[in-house]
Amino acid sequence: MIVLGIDPGLGGAIALIDAKTGALAEIRDMPCLNDGAKGRRAVNAPLLSDLIWKAHAGHCFVEYVGARPGEGPAGAFSFGRSKGVIEGVCAAAGLPVTFLTPCPWKRAVGIPPGKDGAKNAARGEAIRRWPGKAELFAKKYNHGRAEAALIASAGLIKPAGNA
Repeated sequence: MIVLGIDPGLGGAIALIDAKTGALAEIRDMPCLNDGAKGRRAVNAPLLSDLIWKAHAGHCFVEYVGARPGEGPAGAFSFGRSKGVIEGVCAAAGLPVTFLTPCPWKRAVGIPPGKDGAKNAARGEAIRRWPGKAELFAKKYNHGRAEAALIASAGLIKPAGNA
């Protein structure tokens, strides 16, 4: 069975992991387009839907997101919209979703929760787990890919319903 891991931010990604072996099958950056009246970047539901339908996954693990301290209303709304698009697309595909809060999923995969160095730690852990796919995590901005893959791995470790 294939499971999905999704880092829902605009710089996030979708990872496909083999549930039996833990092998990274595929990874895609979050499909975003400049959309709306002001041309702001947003997750594109039809493109996301295409990725999810083609994955033929049995379950999806998504990082549980909410408003962050110091974040403005536009940023909070954008993050919430991304979460809603992901949840809606998965529901339409009949794909069960489990939301994982950041601290528990990071602990489950052995990276320290927190802001300082967490994204770099996620990239390092992803390279350690999947050395044959290291190029997918090579650049600083590839942290969303690393987090998506690690969210899927954490979901396989942690019991369902931990958000």
